[in-house]
Amino acid sequence: MQLAGRVAVVTGAGQGMGRAIAQRLAAGGAKVAALDLNFEQAQESVAGCADPSVCMAYACNVSDSNAVNETFAAVESTLGPVSILVNNAGIGRAPGDGSDQMYELMGKRNEEMANGEEPKTHVDHIVFMEDEGWRDVMGVNLDGAFYCTRAAVRSMVNADIKGSIISISSTAAQSGEGPVHYVTSKAAIVGLTRALARELGSRGIRINAVAPGPTNTPIMNGIPEQWIKDMEAAIPLGRMAEPNEIADAVSWLASDASSMCTGSVLVANGGSYFF
Repeated sequence: MQLAGRVAVVTGAGQGMGRAIAQRLAAGGAKVAALDLNFEQAQESVAGCADPSVCMAYACNVSDSNAVNETFAAVESTLGPVSILVNNAGIGRAPGDGSDQMYELMGKRNEEMANGEEPKTHVDHIVFMEDEGWRDVMGVNLDGAFYCTRAAVRSMVNADIKGSIISISSTAAQSGEGPVHYVTSKAAIVGLTRALARELGSRGIRINAVAPGPTNTPIMNGIPEQWIKDMEAAIPLGRMAEPNEIADAVSWLASDASSMCTGSVLVANGGSYFF
């Protein structure tokens, strides 16, 4: 997809899907701003750009509204008005969110089922979730997407640009399978996408989402091995997605090839709705 000259901001660009997306957009000719909490990793993501002068790394905590506004101002000053935004930054767990207890209970329940027993263990994740754990995940996954979208739209409106914004949701938003804070945040991304698609359509600003299924990224770290095996077994294509496959979907939505798509959720999950 040809994206020559367009300024693309990618959040969570330091690894996994974010890195693959940043590199894919750069390969398509976009000027890329790679944002990540880890500046060194963001630098690594754009180190191989053909023209280093138009691929920049920025340290940014997307859950901090002021930090987002300052970073977007820096991007505009260096690269120009934003025409593409990819809200990729996301976390699946945080201190105080009860994930350890949840996985322990899931292990017990799976063991009971494997032994042919009627499961007696209840996986009540919400019982163990503290406010801080809930807030941290929602802060990155949902608030971060809102803050960055707002900053990008302001840039597009001021420059009279017909831009494209893509947010990373998840198949979990549809299935309900997974940690409650993560699932909730990814379902909210769908609502944000559809509401803004209606709101901004008259300006020619397209708002879409990509809903990956299980993908081979660092966010999968910490998930019990058996759960990963169960996820893969439930995928009709028989495997998890690779980051570059999600990047291809994002690149299409960022380009003019998807010019009639807005308010859409592109599902890239190998046919599975397990997680």
